[in-house]
Amino acid sequence: MSAIDELVEHNEGYVQSHGHRVMPTEPALHLAVLTCMDSRIDLFNALGLTLGQAHLVRNAGGIASDDAIRSLLLSQWLLGTRSIMVIHHTRCGLETFDETTLLDEITNELRVRPTFRLGAYSDVNEDVRVTVRTLRESPFLSDAEIRGFVYDVDDGALREVPVAYSNFLKP
Repeated sequence: MSAIDELVEHNEGYVQSHGHRVMPTEPALHLAVLTCMDSRIDLFNALGLTLGQAHLVRNAGGIASDDAIRSLLLSQWLLGTRSIMVIHHTRCGLETFDETTLLDEITNELRVRPTFRLGAYSDVNEDVRVTVRTLRESPFLSDAEIRGFVYDVDDGALREVPVAYSNFLKP
């Protein structure tokens, strides 16, 4: 049985215990979280969230990619989120490689070079700052509260990363 088959089978049991409930589409906390796809990050338990409270946007590294910004824009415009929490984490796989070297290896193997950045970095605190600044400076996001954090995958602690930025007016 494949991993996907096992998960589908698990879902059948989940449906029995879930019951039928209609929840609002808008997240109750008016919050969106941008974080890494790392399977060691259990946002629901780490933050005390329950279903329907926040939008979770995940990608490798929790970077402010065009698609992440697209998701956050829709979250704000259509579903009323007003705060964005950026959460990166310790011991991230994006800290383990050189971007140019890996891009060259991928290009040599696949015969096509990715047009997107992979997001490698060496300092998790600075990467949080870059992500928060990118979101704050995006013309597609409202003047929402945006704060950045590092989650420790070993002890579950969340630590805020101060982000200084200059005031600016969005178009």
